[in-house]
Amino acid sequence: MYHIPEDTLADLQTALQAERAALEEELGTYGKNVGNDEWEGSSESEGEEADPEDAADNIEQLATNVPLVADLERRHKDILLAMKKLREGTYGTCEECGEEIDIDRLEADPAVRTCLTHAQQ
Repeated sequence: MYHIPEDTLADLQTALQAERAALEEELGTYGKNVGNDEWEGSSESEGEEADPEDAADNIEQLATNVPLVADLERRHKDILLAMKKLREGTYGTCEECGEEIDIDRLEADPAVRTCLTHAQQ
């Protein structure tokens, strides 16, 4: 890991921890944890005997929650990966070229995985 000032590193770690907590709360609202940091969308009355009208509502809710949970889960995994990289000392390097990621880019998105050059590829 290249030199990121300690106070900046602490701020980035705090931001990652806060986003992780917020994501886990949101994931719990729209889905359920099926183990190993894997989530799936669910509906409020999942597992209950539903009358036909409630069944239609459940299907509609699942149609919304499943893709939402998939997006939240992807972000959650990015956060967990960034936190792992912090522990391992590889945080702040581009996964594509190995170059340093600009601190301003890390501050804008602490879980970013690539430098600006490789962001669009």
